[in-house]
Amino acid sequence: MPTFELFGTATCPYTRDMREWLEMRRIAFTEYDVETDAQARDRMRSYAGPERTVPVLVQDGTVVQVGWQGRGCVVGE
Repeated sequence: MPTFELFGTATCPYTRDMREWLEMRRIAFTEYDVETDAQARDRMRSYAGPERTVPVLVQDGTVVQVGWQGRGCVVGE
């Protein structure tokens, strides 16, 4: 069974949209808020490089999507 991780922020509407999409499809995932969790932010960067756009969806250690339907939120340092 694949492992999904969702990296986003509490204030990003696109993170919310991706979360709802995953939940509607009953896809199990672990969610991280990269604004409040520095370790999660570092992990997101280890997967996505210098990418600062959320949401980032990772499946089994590989980035499968950045942003939601062509849109995303930029997070600071």
